[in-house]
Amino acid sequence: MKLNKMIDHTLLKADARKDQIVTLCNEAKEYDFASVCVNSGWVSLCKKMLEGSDVMVCTVVGFPLGAMSTAAKAFEAKQAVADGADEIDMVLNIGALKDGNDELVQKDIEAVVEAVSGKCIKVILETCLLNKDEIVRACKLCMNAKADFVKTSTGFSTSGATVEDVKLMKDTVKDQCKVKAAGGVRTFADMEAMIAAGADRIGTSKGIQLLDQD
Repeated sequence: MKLNKMIDHTLLKADARKDQIVTLCNEAKEYDFASVCVNSGWVSLCKKMLEGSDVMVCTVVGFPLGAMSTAAKAFEAKQAVADGADEIDMVLNIGALKDGNDELVQKDIEAVVEAVSGKCIKVILETCLLNKDEIVRACKLCMNAKADFVKTSTGFSTSGATVEDVKLMKDTVKDQCKVKAAGGVRTFADMEAMIAAGADRIGTSKGIQLLDQD
């Protein structure tokens, strides 16, 4: 796969303005990225901006904490798809996972998968808050819930993706899920290392700089 088609061109900052989102979409079309990844309030604008291209609209659900109710996450995802989202990056219920409440975690993911049947679902684990055993458990729950991707990070917590965590996630999901590395992927070398470890998609606000370093 071409490197540009492995990048979700991302702008999730709370203070992102319309002109920045428009620029993001124009850049995504120019570089033919896989998607733009934005907060759900921008989905309809991005869908309009990207019409006629094969750049997808990706949005986030339960972001960035993951501690919202399951019903709220499912509704948010369904509304985002109605507005034009092609992919959903949802945040796992991290506290429930750490409590050992695997049933809640899995049902939380399943509710979003069912709410937007047929759309690509990526589940953000927030690996910086988990130990290795928890990462493995989370990956298995994502597979059970029929998610399409496991994703390392929101980029809003204590740290982002690491090569070690990406490799652990890939070793766990094998071919049952894909892996997205996000948070702190700022150089071409970072991207190469993540792909070598097993990442199928890269979430970054530095996509243009990454490709220009190639």
